[in-house]
Amino acid sequence: MLLAACLAACGGSQGHDTAENTTAGHEALNARVAASGIGLFTSLPILWAEADGPGELLAGGQARHWLRDALPPPDLAPLDVLADADGRLPLPSGGTLIMAQPRPLAAVENVALDAWVRGGGHLLLFADPMLTAHSRFAIGDPRRPQDIVLLSPILAHWGLELQFPEDQPAREHPVQLAGQDVPVDLPGRFAPIGENPGCRIEDGGLLADCAIGKGRVVAVADAAMLDDSADWGERTRRWKGIRALLARVTSPR
Repeated sequence: MLLAACLAACGGSQGHDTAENTTAGHEALNARVAASGIGLFTSLPILWAEADGPGELLAGGQARHWLRDALPPPDLAPLDVLADADGRLPLPSGGTLIMAQPRPLAAVENVALDAWVRGGGHLLLFADPMLTAHSRFAIGDPRRPQDIVLLSPILAHWGLELQFPEDQPAREHPVQLAGQDVPVDLPGRFAPIGENPGCRIEDGGLLADCAIGKGRVVAVADAAMLDDSADWGERTRRWKGIRALLARVTSPR
């Protein structure tokens, strides 16, 4: 399993690696999310590969995305909507949600997400203003991942603005994020707006860490680290990055 192999690979880490790369760190993170699991709300092909229709999905044969083995058990719980019939986000209070390049939210979903976070939820958000991941489907095809994230209402409510610096080269390159080397490609940056002393902007605007009520939001202005990769070393770096971000968002602030 990728998880077991990465545990061994990360055990000998050096330099800027955090305690999350130790066995104790992994066990602590596993314990924090074991009770409630992790929800996933995304347009990216993480739980299911891109497919031309239900028949292709049911036929199987798609490779398992590395992210599913990088996360603590139990497996990811997929969410299609963020508000149930009662207008509540369908995850336990104090649970963990990964939103990775989501579709635009309906008004009721913005309200449900905000209430869930303020009640003690932990949100790890990947919001990419210019997605560079390859897709087999053309721009405008509804089967394609969300190319430009559209979350301005909820971000502004939390005191954040997602900006896109246009004067940057289009190439994947490594950066430091939450103490880890992770890849980015045409990343955005967060800027504070309004009054929210609970938000910290770090790593040149690539990361925002916000206390929202009783909960916490850790937001990343790029999604390239979630791309799949056949290179073992690159998968390990991405695996370590996602674990470090999860450790942060589920820890007391």
